[in-house]
Amino acid sequence: MKIVRNLRLKTLKAMALVNREHLQKKSKTILLVDDDRSVRELISRVLEGEGYHVITSVNGKQALDKAETQPADLVLLDLNMPEKNGWDTFETLTFKHPRVPVVIITARSNQLFTALNAGAAALMEKPLDFPKLLGTINDLLAEPAEAQQARIAGKAAAFHYQPSGAGG
Repeated sequence: MKIVRNLRLKTLKAMALVNREHLQKKSKTILLVDDDRSVRELISRVLEGEGYHVITSVNGKQALDKAETQPADLVLLDLNMPEKNGWDTFETLTFKHPRVPVVIITARSNQLFTALNAGAAALMEKPLDFPKLLGTINDLLAEPAEAQQARIAGKAAAFHYQPSGAGG
């Protein structure tokens, strides 16, 4: 009887831990900026399935407007967009919201050094590897303030990179 009670207690503690982690994720908001509707919908479904609140934007101008009224904990940002391209959007976002990590998601090649020099938190090349994207998001949302400050100051900081075709 005592063994069963201990097992139930351990199970309840494990369930509480999983629920607490899910609630922590659920309270996190991700701003997803991509002009391709199918990409936005797919990424949104994956993130919402993981418990995140997702705000979508079709271009950089709309993303900047939404960032002012709906604060995000993290931004997923495409580069090739109409109205305001990704790098211009990145520059404005990081100026106005320097502590919000920005993950560049792009099909454009040769962006690694630009992303590193600009202070992006990560570069994920399309097609996206969703388990690695989710791992990167989790890591960045749990990142200590010192790491954020190092990236903002242009100092050495962890950088997540997923080249295209490197999934698996």
